[in-house]
Amino acid sequence: MEDIAAWAAPIATMLAACVTAANLGARVTGWGFVIFTIGSVSWSAYAMATDQPNLLWQNVFLTVVNLVGVWRWLGRQARFDDGAQAAAEKSERKDGPTLFPVSMLTAASVEGRGGEAIGTSVDAMARCEDGRISYLVVSAGGVGGVGERLHALPWSKVSARPSGVTADIDAGELERLAPIEPTNWPTAAPPAARS
Repeated sequence: MEDIAAWAAPIATMLAACVTAANLGARVTGWGFVIFTIGSVSWSAYAMATDQPNLLWQNVFLTVVNLVGVWRWLGRQARFDDGAQAAAEKSERKDGPTLFPVSMLTAASVEGRGGEAIGTSVDAMARCEDGRISYLVVSAGGVGGVGERLHALPWSKVSARPSGVTADIDAGELERLAPIEPTNWPTAAPPAARS
């Protein structure tokens, strides 16, 4: 038992850290917390087998925290995501405006006019006066955030639908847009990209 826990605990903890850090949505994050729970239970078993009360109490506490994470991401947030997606899908079949979950703008793949992926949406800026979106911030290039470029894409060049975001530009046009600093975004929509 001690040998199994000695291997399971660090493996589960490292795997859970990778899954959670990837930030791939509510369900993936929730499963990261499930794996964290397996890790903290394994650490607790190892602590009991090796008579380490400090390690035991630390991991009993972490097990409780991890279970809250499972509830938060696989329970609560997953239900909200399902509700938003259901409303978006229903709106496509009914008369009236088609809706999309605004939370999608923080992680959706952005397709260019030819259907190719040109970047990932990071966030959007909206006007306080009327709630209209001014521009979408798109990340392009780099790996895991290292070497990425951020561009502010005028909302007039973007269309959103329940299944994703499309831009009326291609990868080359996105590349030619002036990059923005991660800590200094513009206060107004930039001029539209030239086609």
